[in-house]
Amino acid sequence: MELPTPDPPDPPGPPAPTGTEVLVVDGANVVGSRPDGWWKDRAGAAARLHDRLVLTSGLASLVVLVLEGRARGGVAEGLTGPIEVVHALGEGDDTIVAEVARSAAAGRVVAVVTADRGLAARVEDLGASVRRPGWLLERIEAHG
Repeated sequence: MELPTPDPPDPPGPPAPTGTEVLVVDGANVVGSRPDGWWKDRAGAAARLHDRLVLTSGLASLVVLVLEGRARGGVAEGLTGPIEVVHALGEGDDTIVAEVARSAAAGRVVAVVTADRGLAARVEDLGASVRRPGWLLERIEAHG
């Protein structure tokens, strides 16, 4: 009796967008994509994401992590290697759109990590590509 052939593994997510210079990360959306208790400590979850981004090479020349609300308490604004933390004073989406517009106006190739369809449409209108949180988390986890 023949054993059934196992299903092939899922193909890897799409590669990093070719030539991406700036990767803007919707921190709330990425943290919220996994039910790991992040809602109990938003600042701690933001700090963990930041620390993991710092350790993950090859994502882009510059990774902009946008934090909003209580998550801002987890990481100070500023630059750590290729990771820049930006605190949204109002809506995180508006800050992400402003970051994309600024980078695109400078002629940089931009991608945004978010699962928010409304935000995705706004940044695509500015010429950015969009990746889902799973795409980023796969790359972070591959770096251990």
